[in-house]
Amino acid sequence: MAKRILQIIPTLDRSGAEKQLSLLAAGLPHDEFEIHVCALTRGGPLEADLRAAGVPVTLIGKRLKIDPAAYWRLKRHITSLRPELVHTWLFAANAYGRAAALASGVRKIVAGERCVDPWKVWHELAIDRWLARRTDRIVVNSSGVSDFYARQGIAAGKFALIPNGIVPLPPSTVSRAELLAELELPADTRLIGAVGRLWPQKRIKDLIWATDLLKVIRDDVHLLVIGDGPHRVRLERFRRQVEIEDRVHFLGHRADVPRFLRHFDVVWLASEYEGLPNVIMEAMAAGVPVVASDIPGNRDLVVPGQTGFLVPLGDRAAFARQTRVLLDDAELAGRFGAAGRERVLREFSIERMIERHAELYRELLA
Repeated sequence: MAKRILQIIPTLDRSGAEKQLSLLAAGLPHDEFEIHVCALTRGGPLEADLRAAGVPVTLIGKRLKIDPAAYWRLKRHITSLRPELVHTWLFAANAYGRAAALASGVRKIVAGERCVDPWKVWHELAIDRWLARRTDRIVVNSSGVSDFYARQGIAAGKFALIPNGIVPLPPSTVSRAELLAELELPADTRLIGAVGRLWPQKRIKDLIWATDLLKVIRDDVHLLVIGDGPHRVRLERFRRQVEIEDRVHFLGHRADVPRFLRHFDVVWLASEYEGLPNVIMEAMAAGVPVVASDIPGNRDLVVPGQTGFLVPLGDRAAFARQTRVLLDDAELAGRFGAAGRERVLREFSIERMIERHAELYRELLA
């Protein structure tokens, strides 16, 4: 009989952790595991993907940061479903989901920490520590995440390292010339891409500044910022202040990122902290060299001098300098891109990610 497993996550938006959960739930062998998914706060675009894969989805409807009614609805759902293992993802689901699973007598509990989280305050870290003692394993996607939580007092033996999996990108539906015409950019434009939520963590302001530095030495470089978030208005104002509206383009949230990725000359990521960033994995899978901040998570992916460059956090000049190296040397950029693609498809496949989770579930449920 298939082992019943409940996956709990705050939403089913198209974001990193949500995408990994969706791929995992759909890809686990359904003759061995009966997978159910529960969204604590709301659904999202991935809900349809899960249902199409035959995975039942339940929405709890948590509305408040502290929401006792949502907790009781979740507990009733777990008690009714009677899963043999509950796997929670991200802080809200880790807190509500593990507490409800413990109260419901679930036999095995797994939590997922996907990012270095310096934003957590003392009481949130205290909740993490208390629940970790009652959790069988904590799945992390990079060594930087496990190191961060070990420093917060969680026993190192709790962690299971399972890197994200990446789906090979489909070919772009447009040629480079068509894309540049669509964006109303010159035919000789060199494209730099930055993909992510517009939030202080991502340090998009550093990338605008680096573009301004590149503008001094090259007249063909344009930065495309794909993503949205609460800091978009501030970033657009900063772009006006440095008078670089002609070179930095905010494209907003896009569902067609693969159309752009294969046509980027370089992908940038300037984040202060990350787990295992999907944007770097997707860029490498597309054969695009990466210039990124030298932080845990990025270090697990980018091999300096082989697949891209790592630069000191906040060093805008280094972003411009290393990018210039790649733009000036097509042979080097091509070699970096090919090495990155080979590395990510070899070491970070969806199949390996799914099988590592299946092995963990088998071990715990044996």
